Amino acid sequence: MVPLSHLWLPIVLSAVVVFVASSLIHMVLKWHNSDYRALPNEDEVRAAIRKGSPEPGQYVMPRCNDMKDMGKPEVQQKYKEGPVGFLVLVPNGVPKMGKAMIQWFLFAAAVAFMAAYVAGHTLGAGTHYLQVFRVVGTVSFLTYAGGSVQAGIWMGKPCGAVLKDLLDGLIYGLLSAGVFGWLWPRI
Repeated sequence: MVPLSHLWLPIVLSAVVVFVASSLIHMVLKWHNSDYRALPNEDEVRAAIRKGSPEPGQYVMPRCNDMKDMGKPEVQQKYKEGPVGFLVLVPNGVPKMGKAMIQWFLFAAAVAFMAAYVAGHTLGAGTHYLQVFRVVGTVSFLTYAGGSVQAGIWMGKPCGAVLKDLLDGLIYGLLSAGVFGWLWPRI
């Protein structure tokens, strides 16, 4: 067993490496730009939503209070007519990238902490690089990539976007695994 206090350097460095890699993926390579499409009548849709004055939050349409309601003819008609979808609204104004970047870094640090927790409790000091790589890589990949799979299953996130997110998670997991394997405490 390796105490978490001996793993602070790989935790922090792993979070930094993932943060830099994700910045390159999103700001330089921009391979996720095609994941977000524009509505052909965006201004009309924005006006209709604005007219309802919804608060920031997550919405679904059509909305059913109970699964039993889905069998009602009027609800079935709404599903046939469409649109059917999920909508996330955030507060009005220019997005605050600084806040989002801080939250992303903190998430990367939390993922590294959890990977360190699992690895520290299952591996001893002096464990071979490849074994550390496997454990940390698996925990990190599952953490970074799992949410997107759920969004694909339950919210209809397009398969291509989910696959790109899985590739991101794989990259972040491999980078985290490499950092931990490199800095794993020796005997």
